[in-house]
Amino acid sequence: MRVTVPISVGGWARLFSRWDALAVFLILGLLVFLAEASRHLFAPLAELQRQPPSLDPANLPEYAARTTLRMLIAMGLSLLFTFTYATLAAKSRAAERLLVPLLDILQSVPILGFISVTIVFFMQLAPGRVLGAEFAAIFAIFTSQAWNMAFSFYQSLRTVPTELTEVSRNFRLGPWMNFWRVDVSFAMPQLIWNMMMSMSGSWFFVVASEAISVGNTTITLPGVGSYIALAIERQNLTAVFYAIITMLIVILIYDQLLFRPLVAWADRFRFEQEAGVLPPRSWMFDVLRRSRLVDRLTRPFALLWRQLLLARWRTPARSVKRAPRKQRRWIALLWTAIVFALGAIALWQVARFVAENITLADLGTTLLLGLLTLSRVVVLIAIASAVWVPVGVWVGTRPHAANLAQPVAQFLAAFPANLLFPIVVSAIIALKLDPNVWLSPLMILGTQWYIVFNVVAGAAAIPAELRAVGANLRVRGWLWWRRIALPAAFPYYVTGAITASGGSWNASIVAEVASWGNEHLRASGLGAYIAQRTEAGDFHHIVLGIAVMSFFVVVVNRLFWRPLYGYAERKFRLG
Repeated sequence: MRVTVPISVGGWARLFSRWDALAVFLILGLLVFLAEASRHLFAPLAELQRQPPSLDPANLPEYAARTTLRMLIAMGLSLLFTFTYATLAAKSRAAERLLVPLLDILQSVPILGFISVTIVFFMQLAPGRVLGAEFAAIFAIFTSQAWNMAFSFYQSLRTVPTELTEVSRNFRLGPWMNFWRVDVSFAMPQLIWNMMMSMSGSWFFVVASEAISVGNTTITLPGVGSYIALAIERQNLTAVFYAIITMLIVILIYDQLLFRPLVAWADRFRFEQEAGVLPPRSWMFDVLRRSRLVDRLTRPFALLWRQLLLARWRTPARSVKRAPRKQRRWIALLWTAIVFALGAIALWQVARFVAENITLADLGTTLLLGLLTLSRVVVLIAIASAVWVPVGVWVGTRPHAANLAQPVAQFLAAFPANLLFPIVVSAIIALKLDPNVWLSPLMILGTQWYIVFNVVAGAAAIPAELRAVGANLRVRGWLWWRRIALPAAFPYYVTGAITASGGSWNASIVAEVASWGNEHLRASGLGAYIAQRTEAGDFHHIVLGIAVMSFFVVVVNRLFWRPLYGYAERKFRLG
């Protein structure tokens, strides 16, 4: 309970407490960050060519600020996309038939595919200005964040416990209130873990988003990604080391200022609260709660949000008349027909565009390359699952270990494969290894953490009663894993594995082509094919490669992951 202290002569000293002092310091730091990160946004695009990024370490603070701002803006857009797209897919069976397969396709489209198609559009939004290139970079980063968060939120909405649904029905909550009070609250702990993963995973593609090269068009934005690309091109190991240190500092900063407060705040939404376990702590969260200055600054927004919720609360309780079953069936058939018609039109347009300069031999070669990349993805996902599922369960069932592992996992997930090129390329050449085999681990380097983060979130959600029953009945060893741990983590694992699988396809454009100075290695696969065609500006073959990659991802998801997902939803749903 908060007590309001009346203002008096002796009370003025209490109005500005240590929490307010910290808040002032943080607000000033935020203003400096925004000012540094938004410099030259409206400058002419030609200025980038006159002042290209350099390897001077003194520029890294500005580069880090600009990269971080792009990632945070993309994160905000990803949240908006998640709350709308995933909710519609989870709440409407008719919409689900279109939106979930479309999400499968979107997560499989390589970031170079998005850039090659959208760069002209975004550049036209601000002709001749740096802002247009910034739009393109932010959108590219968005495509590396949104799909994982959408899958996570979709999975949470499909597995809301029946007890919460019954409470919502008894209190007659309308769709708006039910969404914020039940759906978002239940999904928030897992969503925050996936936000961490998306934020960290976007570092993997920040090089491609800040050093854009499509055909004859080359745009290099100041940032950590372009700094890494330049360091690799010039074989500057010292600059690579500076980039790693900068990434570590940036990750630690936004972990302390953003994610740890979110984890501490979201602990209240855990479906099960275990007695005797201390909640996660965050000094930043304490500042936000206890600072009077922050309270006064945020009070207008809180009142506005409360009024919005209350306005929606006053009108929800009306019962909605459902259409007759026969009419609903005809509506569903009509929707399905529209979906198939739109899909057929899109497929026809793609086929017509590709067929202009593509032969059957090109199609056969692309399919064969797709099978090679598919074999790598299958083997790597299997190895990552065998290694990281036990680790994720162990960390998730120990809150203290989770708090310690959080920043470490974020840094490892954020570590771009490009930074390992000096070691990998040099080792493969020196030891005369096969690039088709030894470049493959780079594909899973960033995407394996989707499995880790989701399994940790699933293990942390194991009900305390279930753990107590297992302890009382002395369920141990393999029996404990088979009856308690794996069933509880399985739905979360499937979500992480689906995203990791799609992300591995996407990462193949970086992993199957490795360069270090004048040394270039190339593995046979669909990722290398798309990367090579993108560099040449061959849009017909780019579209062919993306179409084949999307085909493989959708087929695997439809035949394997989606049935597994449905099994997990039916068999292991809480409540």
